[in-house]
Amino acid sequence: MDEVTAPPRAPAAPPPTPSTPAPIPLQTPRPTINAGSSGGPNEPRGGPRRFAGIAIFEPLRNRDFALLWTGMAISLLGDGIYFVAIAWQVLRLENAATALSLVGVAWTVPQVLFLLFAGVMSDRFERRKVLVLADVTRAIAIGGIGLLTISGSVELWHILVLVAFYGTGDALFMPAFGAIVPDIVPNNRLVEANSLDQFVRPLMLRFVGPAVGGLIVTAVGAGPAFLIDAGTFCLSAVCVLLMRRTRRSRREATGPPGVVREISEGLRFVKTQTWLWVSLIAQAVGLLCFFGPLQVLVPIIVKDNLNGTAGDYGIVLAAGGVGAIIASIAMAQRGLPRRSVTVMFMNLAAGTFVFTFFAVVHATWQAMLVSFFMTATFTVGIIVWGTLMHKLVPSDLLGRVSSLDWMVSTTLIPLSFALTGPIAHAIGEEATLAGAGVLGGGLILAFLLTPGLRRIETDPRLHERSEPAAR
Repeated sequence: MDEVTAPPRAPAAPPPTPSTPAPIPLQTPRPTINAGSSGGPNEPRGGPRRFAGIAIFEPLRNRDFALLWTGMAISLLGDGIYFVAIAWQVLRLENAATALSLVGVAWTVPQVLFLLFAGVMSDRFERRKVLVLADVTRAIAIGGIGLLTISGSVELWHILVLVAFYGTGDALFMPAFGAIVPDIVPNNRLVEANSLDQFVRPLMLRFVGPAVGGLIVTAVGAGPAFLIDAGTFCLSAVCVLLMRRTRRSRREATGPPGVVREISEGLRFVKTQTWLWVSLIAQAVGLLCFFGPLQVLVPIIVKDNLNGTAGDYGIVLAAGGVGAIIASIAMAQRGLPRRSVTVMFMNLAAGTFVFTFFAVVHATWQAMLVSFFMTATFTVGIIVWGTLMHKLVPSDLLGRVSSLDWMVSTTLIPLSFALTGPIAHAIGEEATLAGAGVLGGGLILAFLLTPGLRRIETDPRLHERSEPAAR
């Protein structure tokens, strides 16, 4: 599942013969890496101990993960700037919820269309190269918006076209990033790696990025903000290129059996795992209910109801980042909960219910509190979800299953954007926000009652990490 601004969200057995398309068993072992005393496959024994005792930073002792993490942190900083800039630029062109809805649709439709193909690419080719291609694509798209904005010739249709290319780059990036992490991080460090991901994601995407973005947009306008975001993608691509070459997928070495068949393998695996397909559907329904209102209506609430500026909107997002940072540190120290599926669903539902309170805020500090608690609970659920994916999905299928995760989770997001404007126009922004939160949270809780959903909570692979790294 993606971070609520996507964002992000953020994770084989031999294939069956054509005549016997048998499902791939859950018990297929994942290749594990012996980290030795260094904590990572790329770190020599007796490597640096500067992160010893701080669980969330332990994966950074791994050189390749440190480079991947650095590139991600830089690009997420740019994304945080972008989300403030794009909202204010679109509202400047068309001060209406429908305009922001159109931009959201243009961004997410290409993700839905290209995610399955991107998952096949991630499993077939070297994942490092796929990440570089994604960064370059996004840099060109956002750089184009920046140049048009600075020239004063930008129109809404320009933004819609370029944002669609940006969404295509996101589609390439998401499954490749989710699949490369267990390639370079040992199995007993996956909770810390996912916690670190959810630490830096809100820190940059919701805290530092929006705060900086608000200052830049207020001081010099949206154009320079877009160009800075484009530059961060270029720096991210450089970091990924500096990583050691990752192993090629077995599929690339033995020859491709065909895109459709490879996608079918991923689908068959998902169908055999109740925890997986139910979670995907639950997340899709939850995102249908609240993602469009979150992205479209919250900026309008800050701007119109609270008489706020771009800086105020950035502060509201930043408060959510603080909540996510605290939650990710706590999860890294605690480790994966025993009742992992239950904890995941309860936190995702709680965050959706908290979202409802955006409908009744009357001051910026109140919106900051809502953002803080909403994002903190979402973060716990996302960390658990990412760790389940990395521990239970076979490595050679992880790119395709990650693409299915993103595709199913985001399939209804364009519809969420498309419905938000008309519904808000009909019943008002506040009623739309309140209804979205109550409906989404209730539906997520209802999925928790699915028979067999929580059976994997006793799977021994989930708790191979026997004690916290801080000990």
